[in-house]
Amino acid sequence: MAVRSPKIAAVLGMALCASLAAFAQAPLSTAVIQEEWPVHGLAAPAEIIVDHWGIPHIFAQSSRDAYFLQGYNAARDRLWQIDLWRKRGLGLLSKSFGPAYVEQDRAARLFLYRGDMEKEWRSYAPDARASVEAFTAGVNAYIGDVRARARPLPIEFQLTNSTPEEWRPEDVLRIRSHALVSNVTSEVTRARVACAAGVEADLLRRKLDPVSHKRVVPAGLNPCDIPKDVLKDYELATRQVDFDAVKNKTRAAIDPETRLADLMEKQLSEGSNNWVVAPSRTETGRPILANDPHRQLGLPSLRYIVGLSAPGLNIIGAGEPALPGVSIGHNADIAFGITIFAMDQEDLYVYETNPADPDAYRYNGKWEKMIVEKQAIDVCGASPRTSIACF
Repeated sequence: MAVRSPKIAAVLGMALCASLAAFAQAPLSTAVIQEEWPVHGLAAPAEIIVDHWGIPHIFAQSSRDAYFLQGYNAARDRLWQIDLWRKRGLGLLSKSFGPAYVEQDRAARLFLYRGDMEKEWRSYAPDARASVEAFTAGVNAYIGDVRARARPLPIEFQLTNSTPEEWRPEDVLRIRSHALVSNVTSEVTRARVACAAGVEADLLRRKLDPVSHKRVVPAGLNPCDIPKDVLKDYELATRQVDFDAVKNKTRAAIDPETRLADLMEKQLSEGSNNWVVAPSRTETGRPILANDPHRQLGLPSLRYIVGLSAPGLNIIGAGEPALPGVSIGHNADIAFGITIFAMDQEDLYVYETNPADPDAYRYNGKWEKMIVEKQAIDVCGASPRTSIACF
């Protein structure tokens, strides 16, 4: 299909069905729907082919345009989902949904990355920044079309009387609470066991690898000094968004010990595995990679499948709708995947505070002043609230 820049041609092979049962019984439709529309920010003509499974295949004349269209199309398919992820991660729920989310916003902001963004960008692959910038520009382009009423506003925004917000590239990096690995829950549980029965009793709870590793309580630490609700902000910051408050439902108070047990069960229930079949054991003589990440089921899905084709770029697979590229898939030469590996990836630090100055803590044998940061949390239908973070 020939199109003029800056336009996107979309060819959709649609298979519509009334139900899953009907889908299972009826043959797939071979009907092809073609659409063409201008997209602000696209540098050259491009094409998206959506197959009968709903998977978009993006063909662009540059990798920049490919990632741009990935963001544009992810917003077209999943705008409510990715907008909610962003607002949850940045602590912006109250701005859209009201005062019931102030505490969750405050907790989420405690985990945001506050370091040097230029240094952070340099720690990634050389083209990472360009791909993220293109991706978020594509998301924003679709949001612009929605605001201009060229594209429909998803019904979830209408039901909650909220609107999608534009992305900055650094938003993708700053949200650390989307990727926390829950190892700290095990450390807190170990402290609770050590307080109740001594650190060796933790052998009954969790095996360590290597087995030669010895559990040791750090010098000067009393495990019983760690508050039972030490993970309150952690749990709030990593919690998924529910709308009980919008429906005037009150979340029942949960005992800290019960909450810790729930977090541990969640950590232990997640995992993943992968394996490779050697070329000598396949009929084709080529290796097979199987990847099986055990992630929670959700609707819409955590995963988002896409194909990206451009000069120097040819990949297809599953990633996440709020991220550029794919993390589980293949190119023309290799297949790749991801898996969770149980290791010490989070730490619980206990600092001694100065009795004469609560805003000072002991570090390397001397008192250091905490940095106190105050932020205003905008609240829909109410005045802003003040959030205070010390670090």
